[in-house]
Amino acid sequence: MQKKILVVGAGFYGSTMARVLAENNFKVDVIDKRDHIAGNAYDLELESGIKIHKYGPHIFHTKNKEVVDWLSRFTEWIPYKHKVKAMLSSGELVTLPVNNETIRIVGLENILDTFYKPYTKKMWGIDPDKLDQNILKRVPVRKDDNEYYFPDDKFQGLPKNGYSALISSMLDHKNISIKLKRAFTYRLMGNYFHIFNSMPIDEFFNYKYGFLPYRSIKFHNVTLPCSKIFPVSVVNFTNTSPYTRVTEWKNFPNHGINENETILTYEEPCDFKDNDFERYYPIRDLSNKNVSLYKKYQQETPANMTFIGRCGLYVYIDMDQAVSSALALSKKFLASIDKNV
Repeated sequence: MQKKILVVGAGFYGSTMARVLAENNFKVDVIDKRDHIAGNAYDLELESGIKIHKYGPHIFHTKNKEVVDWLSRFTEWIPYKHKVKAMLSSGELVTLPVNNETIRIVGLENILDTFYKPYTKKMWGIDPDKLDQNILKRVPVRKDDNEYYFPDDKFQGLPKNGYSALISSMLDHKNISIKLKRAFTYRLMGNYFHIFNSMPIDEFFNYKYGFLPYRSIKFHNVTLPCSKIFPVSVVNFTNTSPYTRVTEWKNFPNHGINENETILTYEEPCDFKDNDFERYYPIRDLSNKNVSLYKKYQQETPANMTFIGRCGLYVYIDMDQAVSSALALSKKFLASIDKNV
């Protein structure tokens, strides 16, 4: 028991924790309530030969060399610089983030009402003025001709064989055992030296102080009998329909070749309670009411448990941030063990 660890959740955060600890001679059990590994980055190839990401498009981008070096142990990379277009009411496609060309077409005075207010209202379900401004700043207006979505990130790409294969390689270690379709239960508490838990923290405490709010996404997949529809992988909508964006999977490199059909995925944001409690995006409000509720739960974390990941930490983090945080946490944990030996 002294050297046995439980990791709840086989996404980027949990899998990174599991691998580091396994390489340091801990026995690690990884469980996940889903029937697959890789968390929300899970991808799969359909009968058509086209690969899709089940929970929406995941594009790896980072400035963090340590994270790239770490992940490169488990995958080769395909260079890919993400481009996003927005469809105007006329059907014309313009570049996002907003650049000089987009400003010329739409008009600087119309940028907020055209791109940000409709998208934010649909995505977050609240007025943009009540949302944490750090979320709104994720896609700023640029005063240049840049066409890339992540122009400032030095490393951009996709794992050659997909995210599922990357995580599978990461979890392939003699000290790691994996059990899928296995949710966390309290009876596991006494079986492990420590538990790294990515389940929703409010769910762990049976919502004793109330629910932490999340936004979720309903994914609608459509197969069309043509080779291609859009010039880029992702197109955002500026209209008042319930959909925020559409992904055409074949436009990502190494995502399949099929001359007779293409697959589109439309995203419809909603409250997580309206989507079988699938949680994707913690809601950071200006009043910090949700953060205060999270901290109330966090204060009661058991001594042999650490909450991790988006739902455990109630934070919006990208894949590289999840890996970076997991590497830092695992080092801290190992140092504390050495100190107490």
